Amino acid sequence: MRVGVFFFLVYFVPEIDELSFSVCRKMLSSGVCTSTVQLPGKVVVVTGANTGIGKETAKDLAQRGARVYLACRDVEKGELVAKEIQTTTGNQQVLVRKLDLSDTKSIRAFAKGFLAEENHLHVLINNAGVMMCPYSKTADGFEMHMGVNHLGHFLLTHLLLEKLKESAPSRIVNVSSLAHHLGRIHFHNLQGEKFYNAALAYCHSKLANILFTQELARRLKGSGVTTYSVHPGTVQSELVRHSSFMRWMWWLFSFFIKTPQQGAQTSLHCALTEGLEILSGNHFSDCHVAWVSAQARNETIARRLWDVSCDLLGLPID
Repeated sequence: MRVGVFFFLVYFVPEIDELSFSVCRKMLSSGVCTSTVQLPGKVVVVTGANTGIGKETAKDLAQRGARVYLACRDVEKGELVAKEIQTTTGNQQVLVRKLDLSDTKSIRAFAKGFLAEENHLHVLINNAGVMMCPYSKTADGFEMHMGVNHLGHFLLTHLLLEKLKESAPSRIVNVSSLAHHLGRIHFHNLQGEKFYNAALAYCHSKLANILFTQELARRLKGSGVTTYSVHPGTVQSELVRHSSFMRWMWWLFSFFIKTPQQGAQTSLHCALTEGLEILSGNHFSDCHVAWVSAQARNETIARRLWDVSCDLLGLPID
C-alpha cells in the first residue's frame, strides 16, 4: 500500500499542483493539439486503439482522412470501435487487425500481414499498455509490464521500421508516463523474478519507453523517421482495472482526471505538428517538451537496454 500511495502521489499530484478548481480546469483544457494537418493517403497504426486514449487518437486521425489500423488484442471490441469511428468520421478506411503484445508470435503475424497489405506506413503510435498487473508472464516468459509495454512495442517497431523509412517523413510516438520518474532498469531483475512490485513494475516499463525512444532517435538520425515519447496526463481509462486502490483514487479525484480525448492530445501533437522533427527523441507532456528523470537521460542505460532487448527478442544487435 505504501508504494501504491507513493506511486499515486508522483503520478497524480503534479496534475493538481495548485489544489485549485480553476487552475485544474485550466490544466485540463491545456495541451490541445492545434495542428490542422490533413492525412489523405497516409497510413497509420495505433496499438490498443479499441479503448481509451488509443480510440480517441485513432478517431482524430481518421477524421483527418488517414487510413487507420486499429491494432487490438480484442478484435471483436475493435470491430465495434471501427464501426463507431467510421460512422462518426465518414472515413471507411478504419481497419481492425489482431495484435497481442504479450505474444511475439502475434506481433510477428500482425507485422507480416500489415507489410503484405500496405505499401506505406507514415505514423506508428505505440499506445497500448498494461498497468499494475499481479505478477504474471507473457507467452514468451517476459514479466507482463516489461513484456507488453516495452518489449512488445520494441519488436513491433523493429518489424515495421523499414516500411517507416521507405515512407519517410514518418513518425513513431511511444506513450510513456510521468510515472517513469520512479522507474529503474534493473538488468539483473528485468523479469521481476527476484523481487516484484506491481506499481514499480509499471514505472520501470514506462522508463524503458523513454530510453527506447531516445536510443531509437539516435539510430534513426538522418533517416527521415522521427520519434517521440509522451505523458498523456492522468486519464480516465481501463489501465487501472488491476488496482482497487487506483480505481478508488480515480473515482475520488474524478473531477481532475482527463477524458481519453484530452489524454490523446499530446500523442496527436507529436504525430502531426509540423516542424517537430528537430525535437526527435524528446519527451512531451501537454503538447510541450517535458523534463525527464536522470535515469531517462542516461545514454549508457539506453544503449544497454537496446542490446538486452534485441537479445531477449532474438533480433540482431547492431
